[in-house]
Amino acid sequence: MSIDLSCTIRAGADEAWDYLASPGAFVRISPPFMPLRPVSQADSLRDGVAVLEPRSALPGPLGTRFGPRWVAQHDPAGYVEGERFVDRCVSQPYAGLTGWVHEHTVTAGPDGTAVLGDRVRARVPGPLLSPVFAYRYRQMAHDLDRIRRLAGPDGGRALTVAVTGASGLVGTALCALLGVAGHRVIRLVRGAAGGVDERRWDTADPDRTLLDGVDVLVHLAGASIAGRFTDHHLATVRDSRIGPTRRLAELVAARDGATAMVSSSAIGYYGADCGDRLLTEEAGPGPGPLAEIVAEWEAACEPARSSRARVVTMRTGLVLSGAGGMLPPLAAITRTGLGGRLGSGRQWMSWIALDDLTDIYLRAVVDPSLTGTVNAVAPEPVTNARFTRVLGSVLHRPTVVPVPGFAPGLVLGSRGADELALADQRVDPAVLRAVDHPFRYPGLRAALAHELGGEKVPAAL
Repeated sequence: MSIDLSCTIRAGADEAWDYLASPGAFVRISPPFMPLRPVSQADSLRDGVAVLEPRSALPGPLGTRFGPRWVAQHDPAGYVEGERFVDRCVSQPYAGLTGWVHEHTVTAGPDGTAVLGDRVRARVPGPLLSPVFAYRYRQMAHDLDRIRRLAGPDGGRALTVAVTGASGLVGTALCALLGVAGHRVIRLVRGAAGGVDERRWDTADPDRTLLDGVDVLVHLAGASIAGRFTDHHLATVRDSRIGPTRRLAELVAARDGATAMVSSSAIGYYGADCGDRLLTEEAGPGPGPLAEIVAEWEAACEPARSSRARVVTMRTGLVLSGAGGMLPPLAAITRTGLGGRLGSGRQWMSWIALDDLTDIYLRAVVDPSLTGTVNAVAPEPVTNARFTRVLGSVLHRPTVVPVPGFAPGLVLGSRGADELALADQRVDPAVLRAVDHPFRYPGLRAALAHELGGEKVPAAL
């Protein structure tokens, strides 16, 4: 069968074409709710090769690759510069099963808009494809809008951005966004560096030249906080953050203002049991092992703060992504019809859509006026009961089976359950409100629909 779809977006046709051809575009427009995940982007829309692989978004061993790769060969015969490119699946068994041929078009629309067109000829039911293109159109339109807003009247300048944790959930999305925004990304890796866009980062003794030529360092790396809160686990979380962050901050300080530092942090800073109190960036640290670790983590940036460097600390809430983190397992449980509130359901959840988080990081990279602590959360926190109801509504499943409050402790231990699963934190992004920062998904329903394939193809955005 064939499917023909189109959407008009507020961008010039040249702008839209350049986006599709830029590094990172393939990652940006690949839906997180699909089992095929991008491995490599075609280096040319005319005759390049793109590769995806089937991979689960579930945590641990359940998140491994589970089948052969999908290889898409771009067809030179269908290529028209600035207007059209075509890709064909050439790998088995997918090529034989689907006969996939995908024609992408970009044409000029009225009033400086661009019309994105997609025609797919394949043995794939159309209803399975519509959410994919609904995601792609919305993602591309929002990316171009945010890049344009942050570029400023002069179009901005291309920066060199070094990123730790570049292969993680946030790092992958951010590096792709930086790429389509025209910035050069240097991945700081702990193994052997491969090519000019990677540098080896020894966390215990980083090379003094590690940040040479770098305009902004984005520091995302650290062991996962999720896990059973044993003394060993907490020590691993702490040791992966405090020392490495301090040593990077010292390198930033040595750059004498030439390099800014944007470091991740967590709303765990405020403590786990905050009740209805609204927490702005001015609130002090709370009690508990996680709050103590986060406070030390932020303090580790002090060498950079004491120098001429601009430092931004991102206190991040629960990141919602269909590609990983807490959302895929919650969605999987909810799809079975066994989802329900956790404990009383009255505890506050301060969340943020992955794309809004990467927008905030992009702003921290390019906006020299943004400095200090930033609550990287959506402007509308919800209770756990409300979150559960909205998730069930988006997935069209009931959520009437409550999860006993003791259940998370079976996996996380009592301390881990209190600090993570049952945390009660009502956090407000006051700093972002003050600068009128635009959120793509200020409300929970739209965020979940985008991440879980619940959107319809729009005629225009």
